[in-house]
Order: sequence, then structure tokens, then C-alpha cells
Amino acid sequence: MLVNCNSCQKKFNVPDSAITDAGRLLQCGTCGNKWTQYPIKQDSVKKISKTKPAKIIQTPEANKVRNLTKKRKRKVTLYSEEYLKRKHGLEIKNSIDSNKKTEKYKNITSNNNFFSNLIIIAIIVIAFFGILNISKDFIIVNYPFAETYINSIYEVVEILSAVISNLAN
Repeated sequence: MLVNCNSCQKKFNVPDSAITDAGRLLQCGTCGNKWTQYPIKQDSVKKISKTKPAKIIQTPEANKVRNLTKKRKRKVTLYSEEYLKRKHGLEIKNSIDSNKKTEKYKNITSNNNFFSNLIIIAIIVIAFFGILNISKDFIIVNYPFAETYINSIYEVVEILSAVISNLAN
């Protein structure tokens, strides 16, 4: 059943079984208007006879119109210097020099990546041992078999620190 909102004239499609003889309270989803809808009697509904669709004849003029409406390719690429200058009034200066500068910085940053990664790994290891040291008692109480593993980790760290200090001297 096709139902119209009394306020905004929006049309809704409601199943016939949803509206009983006693009526049903409906609310418009667009404007929020509420009303009681009663079923429409079958006598008042006009039956529309089905007609055959008209046959469309293609003419050469219609084909010309379709050919004219094809999408055209852009002559200027977006974000090019000419386009930005003409459209937005932006001027890009020293674009060649800026490319050379970025190449210099790429070489510098690639050399620094090793040291920055080394520092990040050191911070992660230190954080791991700090968390392990804080929660060592809790882990041993809940998992008694882990005590030997934790003690061996600390022994290895002590041996490595002794070796590094001997190498530094």
C-alpha cells in the first residue's frame, strides 16, 4: 500500500498486512509527523490496465548527441605547475632545487636509520627487563616453574655486562 505523509507529502510503501481494520499509528521518517492510517477500500482503488511500452526508434541525430556527450580527457594534469598557477594562483619556485635537497636528506636519514633502530631496540629491552623486575614476584607466585628461567635471564645479563665492561677497559 502506498501511503503519503500529511505534512511533507513523502510517499512510503507499507505492506497491506501491516495495517489492520482498526488502523495503525505511522510516523514519517523524514519530518516525524505521526498519524493513524486506515486500510484503503478496494472499491476506491482504481485498477490501471497494463499497456505495452512504446517502441523507441533510433535516429542518426540521437547517435550524434550521444557521441557529443562523451567524457573528454584532461589536457592539463592536476597538480602540475601550470594548473596550480592558473586555477589557484600558486607558484612553485625552485622545484628542481628542492628535489636535490630531498635526495641529500634521503642519504643522511638512511645512514641514521641504523642508529635510531639500535636505540629503539635498546629502549624496548630495558623496558622489558624493568617490567620483568617489577612483576618477578607475581610471576614466581603464579608460575613457580618460571623462577629458573627468570634467574637464568638475569645471570646472562650480568655476564654480558661484565664482558662489555672488560672490553671497554
